[in-house]
Amino acid sequence: MDKRFCIFDMDGTLVDSMPIWKSLSRDYLQARGRHPTQAQLDAMGPMTMLEGAAFLMDTFGVEGPPERIIQEMHAVMEAHYRTDIPLKPGVRAYLERLRGEGAKLCVATATAEPLAQACLERLEVAGYFDFILSCETVGAGKTKPDVYLEAARRLGASPTDTAVFEDALYAAQTAREAGFYVVGIPEAAYQDDWPALEELADETILDWRKAL
Repeated sequence: MDKRFCIFDMDGTLVDSMPIWKSLSRDYLQARGRHPTQAQLDAMGPMTMLEGAAFLMDTFGVEGPPERIIQEMHAVMEAHYRTDIPLKPGVRAYLERLRGEGAKLCVATATAEPLAQACLERLEVAGYFDFILSCETVGAGKTKPDVYLEAARRLGASPTDTAVFEDALYAAQTAREAGFYVVGIPEAAYQDDWPALEELADETILDWRKAL
């Protein structure tokens, strides 16, 4: 595919933040004397932070309002995004090549836009993207196509002309069903889903350094 329009997931695709995200809800709950099951934690995976905060309140009786819970979680993640979450090897060169070829790029992420912006600016790759769009902005997580459709609209592209780079199977399925070209990216946090993602994707990139 001629990748003139590209939508990139951030966490697990561009940056190596999934180990921190995977432990965030568990650590948050355990610090408050709650002990979630793995099934409960897995259920939160596709949720936006607002949906996740409501889930914590309903399931574990965490004191709200949801905005306060989100603020506390943001504070934890912001520290990591501003200091130690790394770019995945080879990403910068890949983005630079696409921009050099005249492609329009953006980020569509479940992470709040200020956090994503802070991370990508620190890693000096924010300038490659036309914009960053959060699921929270469109009001739906990646089990729905809203964030991809809005991103494509802002890029001035149709889904069939746009590549979506994703590491999560459920998100890749959503993009594929909406008509996008899907590029699968392996992520250790989702290793059990990799065979299904590899089969679903139109293309896979096993190592950004070898994708040039």
